[in-house]
Formats: sequence, C-alpha cells, structure tokens
Amino acid sequence: MEWMIMPYKRYADFEGRSRRMEYWMFSLFYLIVAAILAGLMIAGIPRPEVDEFGAVTGDQDPGVLFWLTVGLLTVFVLGSIVPSIAVAVRRLHDQDKSGWLYLLSFIPYIGGLILLVLMFLPGTTGPNQYGEDPKDPNAASVFD
Repeated sequence: MEWMIMPYKRYADFEGRSRRMEYWMFSLFYLIVAAILAGLMIAGIPRPEVDEFGAVTGDQDPGVLFWLTVGLLTVFVLGSIVPSIAVAVRRLHDQDKSGWLYLLSFIPYIGGLILLVLMFLPGTTGPNQYGEDPKDPNAASVFD
C-alpha cells in the first residue's frame, strides 16, 4: 500500500527518480479506486420499469448514490492529475530521459503507446543526472 500512495506524498515533485514499482502500483491503485467508484455510480442508476405493454414507466432519474459517486470520482480524478504526471516524469528521469517526453502522450494513438513502452523499461543503474538510483539501498532517501 505504501507504493500506491507514495505519489500522493510526493504530490508535485517533478525532480528525482521513481522505480517501476512506484509507477505501476500507483496505476493499479488509480484503476481500482476508479473502478469501484464507477461501479457505485452505475449502481445508482435505477432499473427501468416496464409495464405489460412494454412501455417504460416510473422515475428514470439517477439516484443520490449516482450523484454522490460522480462527485467523488470527479474529486479523485482531478486530485490525481498532478501526481500521475509527476510520477511519470520521475519514471522517465529514472531512465535518464527528459520529463518533457511525457508530452508524447498528446500524440493521438501512437504517443500513448510509446509512453507505455517507456514505462516498462528498466531505469539506469547507479546515479544519473536526475539523482541517485532508487533501487540502491546505500543511496540517500528519495525524500531527502
């Protein structure tokens, strides 16, 4: 769980390096929370009532649960934009690449695929221009 919330602790820290574990655990956490909230949102949509003639009757407006989870999902997504960009930039730094490569994600179709491949690649061993190796147990703490 520590790996999942570490990007929130380093909210707008675009300096330094992040391991693959930190990036992918954050991505997994984001996916799980979004899926749970989306499921609750869908659960808040009433089932249509159909009479004997096949006509839809009754109230079809979304319930309170729907609107509550829409609000929670909105807050979660907006609150996670900066940490998700920051952890991706730090992940690129771990490979000794510029964080500006994150802008590749704005190229339709191929940009996101290129960035996905880059997130799978291992980081450079030892220190690089962006800091100490986060896998090296003898290096300074990532929070120093």
